[in-house]
Amino acid sequence: MADELWSKGDRLVHSGKPEWGLGHVLLAEPNIHEGKQCQRLTIRFERAGMKTISTAFADLRPSDGASSVAQERPDTTDPLAMASDAASVAEVMMRLPEAMTDPFTPLRKRFAASLDGYRFGEGPSALLDWAAIQTGMKDPLSRFNRHELESWFAKFRIELDQHVKKLARDLRKSEPAAIEQFFEKASPSAKVAIKKADFGR
Repeated sequence: MADELWSKGDRLVHSGKPEWGLGHVLLAEPNIHEGKQCQRLTIRFERAGMKTISTAFADLRPSDGASSVAQERPDTTDPLAMASDAASVAEVMMRLPEAMTDPFTPLRKRFAASLDGYRFGEGPSALLDWAAIQTGMKDPLSRFNRHELESWFAKFRIELDQHVKKLARDLRKSEPAAIEQFFEKASPSAKVAIKKADFGR
């Protein structure tokens, strides 16, 4: 949204998604949106991987501005910055991502994002990947021990299971065939979740 012109190699932060961490521009292409010049950027973020973003929509800032963004918005730059007690830390750790819960996002997309959450149950590094996303920290083990992370993750999965159950019920009502389509492409963990959530299967 800013008038900044980005080039390959630039380092930046997405002020709307500070939890993604530092981004490196891999490709910058000119683009036009509603008659106005903008750029289509391919960016690799520390904690979110590769993203393709239009500057017509995203508020991107040079990385040297990251500290000022953090001072203005400590609650979003570091989800744990405002979590002063155990209860609020637990709330941050169990919170489902917005992509799963945003009511303005189409139901199918919310369901797909929710099923994607089950990837954290697969593989030895999955717990740390999940914790990095939840906390916004590069190394969650620098603040928490593995037992704490495992305990919070178990509670996160309970929240996720309940959420998927609700979405599956809504999806079954609006698009009966959609559940089967998702089931065919789902990961093993997500298939188990769909079976539990969708009593019609």
